[in-house]
Amino acid sequence: MGHNYTGGCACGAVRYEKPGETVAELLCQCQHCRQRSGTGHSGYLVFADRAGFAVTGVVKTWDIAGDSGNLKHHAFCPNCGTPLFVSFAAAPAMIAIHPGSLDDPAAFAPQFVTYHARGQAWDNLDAGLQKFAAMPG
Repeated sequence: MGHNYTGGCACGAVRYEKPGETVAELLCQCQHCRQRSGTGHSGYLVFADRAGFAVTGVVKTWDIAGDSGNLKHHAFCPNCGTPLFVSFAAAPAMIAIHPGSLDDPAAFAPQFVTYHARGQAWDNLDAGLQKFAAMPG
């Protein structure tokens, strides 16, 4: 059956729902994630497919190429700017939700850290998390 993740933006103009199980829950310390979040890292709940993913309200997106050269599509609320989810040109079925936008952020349980080599010394993450210098294969 799985979990049912719900969430939305800070102003309430956008809502989403995603049933199912994640394939990964992670923190990323790459430069793009730091800049986009305005902090030392970003968090993601990654789903292998978009089955049941529904959005109400209007989102805007901006694109950026990752280290692989493939585009990532970042969706956010055009009213309040809340980052909501990311989709991937190279894996169109996959979706990654930002845990700060969840109704229940405690549902997020990060398993590992990516791009730890690009992390800042002041961004102290859980010492128990496995850390990868870049994106694991």
